[in-house]
Amino acid sequence: MTVGVVDLGILLAYLAGVVALGAWVGRGARDAADYMLGGRALPWWLILCSIVATETSTVTFLSIPGFAYERDLAWLQIPLGFVIGRFAVIWLLLPRYFEGRMFTAYQLLKRRFGGATERTASALFLVTRSLADGLRLFLTALVLQEMTGIELPWAVAAIGVTTIAYTFAGGMRAVIWTDFVQLAVYLAGGIAAFAVLLDRLPGGWWRLVAMGETAGKLRVFDLGFNLTEPYGLWAGLFGGAFLTLGSHGVDQMMVQRYLAARSLADARRALGWSGPVVLAQFAFFLLLGTGLWCFYQLFPPEVAFERADRVFARFILEEMPVGLLGLLLGAVFAAAMSTLSSSLNSCATAAVEDHVLPRARSEVPPARQLRLTRLLTVVFGLVQIAVGIAGGWLTAPVVGAVLGIAAFTTGILLGVFFLGLFTRRVGQRAALAGLVAGLTAMTWVYFATPLAWPWFALAGSAATFAAGVGASWIWPRERAGAAE
Repeated sequence: MTVGVVDLGILLAYLAGVVALGAWVGRGARDAADYMLGGRALPWWLILCSIVATETSTVTFLSIPGFAYERDLAWLQIPLGFVIGRFAVIWLLLPRYFEGRMFTAYQLLKRRFGGATERTASALFLVTRSLADGLRLFLTALVLQEMTGIELPWAVAAIGVTTIAYTFAGGMRAVIWTDFVQLAVYLAGGIAAFAVLLDRLPGGWWRLVAMGETAGKLRVFDLGFNLTEPYGLWAGLFGGAFLTLGSHGVDQMMVQRYLAARSLADARRALGWSGPVVLAQFAFFLLLGTGLWCFYQLFPPEVAFERADRVFARFILEEMPVGLLGLLLGAVFAAAMSTLSSSLNSCATAAVEDHVLPRARSEVPPARQLRLTRLLTVVFGLVQIAVGIAGGWLTAPVVGAVLGIAAFTTGILLGVFFLGLFTRRVGQRAALAGLVAGLTAMTWVYFATPLAWPWFALAGSAATFAAGVGASWIWPRERAGAAE
């Protein structure tokens, strides 16, 4: 499959424009603090757009329509829990992050327990983020591979290096402003694709509704209670809420955005309004997937789809007219790069603030901190490229793998934060014991039980919290506020 000169020119112009914008808006970074948090002066609406764009990677843009193509709209039950979880973060965790001038979520654990807990939680974040976002990079590379026919490793490297370039140049300001542009691009691209789909579908919207209803493709709610079924209502409400408490409450990639806001009130406003926006967005991409199913029922593809993740990508490449194809390809890359750039910036920040600076024997000059943060941005970018290349061996849908990895560890970290928030007896030793016990329990759950992935965050946080409280009877907290 090849792309015409016009569409390729649009795509290349978009990618060059993103890199140029990132470098321009971040050109004034004076030190590492400005590079990491954009001067703590970014407007709430811009942070809202960045939250939504970061949450909407290529997994959403390609794999969510693939889910609806393969099944129905049941995935929509999970973002209902996302909305609930956001309000818990707003009132439970956000005020703690604005007590003092923190750079990472895990510095809150250092204040409560000590440096060892901070470093352990931060390291777990770095590993998880690198794995999950490397798989997101892989999914985007599938499109580039379909488009050009180049080998998958080169496709992964091309997207990864482009993202590294503007993140390296501009830091948090570049990440958030380019997120805003990328949000506009991929939403415009999705709407354009849906319009073309309805135009090509005989009978348009009403044909989609009729075929979808007849085949059960418009079903949303599954009221049954089954711990092995990931797409039931209770898994969505409870599992989705706890997953969001972890992903938006204790994950550095999101917390760093709140810390870049002008005030606690602005951070709350951005996070609160992002919930309904994300819910509507998931509903749209699921409906798009149902439309793709209708289209390919009427016009079967010449070559069968290897995986549902490729359905929307194939439609983009084969059905979009000249000009709009370039926009859609830009939208695919926008969805990926918004998440990947955020990941690189947050990983570099966590590595510097949680691991390098606390171990430095003397004060590190601001200029050197800035150079180190930029260097680590490149390092984590290369790590994610390596994971993306390895993603070629996956056989399951990527959306499940990505969210499963996220849910595996965010619950454990959430449990440690709960120990800090809701207990007084638990000290650093007990907290670390709880973390190890939670990691052990989740390893068993992940590999030896059929528990569905939306329950992972709830199970992990409960196991970590219970083990930490139990361990506090062996190692009680020595003194209030002690860093053991």
